[in-house]
Amino acid sequence: MHPTAPYVVPWKEETLPDLDTMVGSFGVAYTNPLHDTFQRDKDGILWAVCEGTRAGGPAYARELHPHRQREAMERLLCAGCSGPPARDERGMLWVLPLLDDGDDPGWHCVRTVIPPMCEPCKTKATEACPWLRDGHVELRVKEAEKIGVRGTLYPPPGVEDEPDPDALVLFDTPEEGRVIARQLVRELREVTVIAVRRSTP
Repeated sequence: MHPTAPYVVPWKEETLPDLDTMVGSFGVAYTNPLHDTFQRDKDGILWAVCEGTRAGGPAYARELHPHRQREAMERLLCAGCSGPPARDERGMLWVLPLLDDGDDPGWHCVRTVIPPMCEPCKTKATEACPWLRDGHVELRVKEAEKIGVRGTLYPPPGVEDEPDPDALVLFDTPEEGRVIARQLVRELREVTVIAVRRSTP
């Protein structure tokens, strides 16, 4: 059975609380040691905390749910139902919004925070999700390497800049210790474009 809302989409009663943080030579940390311990992954990257329940209906206008998105991207699960994604000899099925600039990027090496999909969820998502309804591309992908995270990047100690709320931080870089991650990022390679669907005026 496929759910009425995609697995990785947050619900209206799920929120990201504004937790106290501190930044030092060690990087960024939550001041609450329990939050800091339990929100770090095996590589030591700090992740955003999400609270609340799956109630109130899907919140398509928000970012993807940080923990469910990470799980789906780590394990390569369907973004819609968290089951196995569609696969054939050309690779896994990915469905992505079209880029804003209107240019055809070729889609090879495109970076995304959206997990793959199964065929039933692809049909539902392209009808329900406003980001996909406005135009999307269907891809088959043979390789999807984890390359980094997207989140809030804090400046180094002593630098007065404001945090960057939407930074891409690559793995094994100095910035890794200063980010509170919200999304896992994969780079899609060996890509076959199956279809490009554009919205009609």
